[in-house]
Amino acid sequence: MKNTLLRQTLAGLRLLLVATVVLGVAYPLTIWAISRIPGLQARAEGSQIVVDGRVVGSSLIGIDPVPADPANDPYFHTRPAASAEGGLGPGDPSTSGGSNYGGASEDLLAVVWERRTAIALREGVAPEQVPTDAVTASASGVDPHISPAYAQLQAPRVARVTGLPVDEVRRLIAENTTGGFVSERVVNATTLNVAVHRTDLPGQGS
Repeated sequence: MKNTLLRQTLAGLRLLLVATVVLGVAYPLTIWAISRIPGLQARAEGSQIVVDGRVVGSSLIGIDPVPADPANDPYFHTRPAASAEGGLGPGDPSTSGGSNYGGASEDLLAVVWERRTAIALREGVAPEQVPTDAVTASASGVDPHISPAYAQLQAPRVARVTGLPVDEVRRLIAENTTGGFVSERVVNATTLNVAVHRTDLPGQGS
């Protein structure tokens, strides 16, 4: 009886030791080493956007920027977030998620119309020119991607406020556009805003 108990105890201790070494040391070190491979390190660190040695965001996260002066708004805006206090504006990333409204919800239709009207006024266009993705929230609420149509709609305003030529702004839109062929073409509004800001700085223009 005692010999059996001793054997089982020793077997358990050996298993614990092996599991600790393999799962607690070897596996984490292997994953860490793989993440240091060139081309993977940036993704492993959260796809950070670094400007002048300072992390200013992540290319995977879109938080709608808030202009200091709404009448002179220099930013490209992301899709709305269901967690935003108003129809537009930044959401709360800690409560990431959609509204869960059904397509026939009167509340959803009301907020979509509110967003369409506000965006049309901001961009100086007719409400029917506002793309669908500009007025519908993403599932996460922190999607950095917008449609090329929504980016192009905002280009004249961004060019006017920043003083950049509109052709330069459209070139930056094209540089921050991905997809096509198999996946949908999208523009990363987060990286686009960083590109516009850097181009707008004295001495940073191309």
